[in-house]
Amino acid sequence: MTGVLSGALDEEALQGWGRRIGREARTPLVLCLRGDLGAGKSTLARAIAHGAGVEGDVPSPTFNLVFRYDTPRARVWHLDLYRLERDDEVWELGWGDLGGDGDLVMIEWPERAEALLPPVRWEIELLEHEPDSREVTASPVGEPPPLPPMREAA
Repeated sequence: MTGVLSGALDEEALQGWGRRIGREARTPLVLCLRGDLGAGKSTLARAIAHGAGVEGDVPSPTFNLVFRYDTPRARVWHLDLYRLERDDEVWELGWGDLGGDGDLVMIEWPERAEALLPPVRWEIELLEHEPDSREVTASPVGEPPPLPPMREAA
């Protein structure tokens, strides 16, 4: 089983880790991104998307709720559930299609659909550690594909 990953990351290290996740992690992969407003969830999601081959802007899906990008490496889904009022509203976003072969799914504010989250996923918690740093903890649920280490080997 894959173990918990944790560390204090500044924005550059957070983006570097995200790009490595997008490039290296096997799919299907579901990542639940948790943290307060401004904790770095969207920053991490953008880096993961770019690492997976998404080109150009990767806007936050706060108002659209979901963006999907097709790349040669993966079908990248980026969901932001912040504006949902009921967890069953996720079905309107294509929830039943998520997590198939080749899918890399990032869910911001997953607590809005807690009871409906897939049984195999990574829970990634971002907490403000210092003004320029985040304490990041990635915990596996079930047996998801492994994530790369937070810091590259020297």
